[in-house]
Amino acid sequence: MSESTSRSDAKTFAVRLPGEEHAQLVLVASLEGWSLNDTVRQAIRELIERKRASGDLAAQAAKALEDMEQEAQARKAALQALLGQQASGDEPSSSRGRSRRGEPSS
Repeated sequence: MSESTSRSDAKTFAVRLPGEEHAQLVLVASLEGWSLNDTVRQAIRELIERKRASGDLAAQAAKALEDMEQEAQARKAALQALLGQQASGDEPSSSRGRSRRGEPSS
C-alpha cells in the first residue's frame, strides 16, 4: 500500500482522535498490513472519491468558483478605484508633471 510521496509534495497535519477510534484505526491498519499513515491516506482517498461520485461536490465546487470570481472582480475594482483607474484599466488621470498648457512642469 505504501506509495512514495516526495518530501516537497507532502503536507503534514495532525488529527486528534478519541482513544477508542485511534485504537480501532491501529487495529484496522495492522489487519490490512498497512502503516497507520497509509491507512489514513486510503480513507481520505475513499472519501474524496465518494464525494466526487455523489455529484454534490461538483455543484458545490461550481458555486465556490463563482463566488471566488465575483470576489476577485470586486477586489480588482476596489484596487483600480484606489489607484484612480477606471474599471476598463485606463491609466490614472493625473495633472502632476504637466502645466495647464500641457508643458512639463519644473
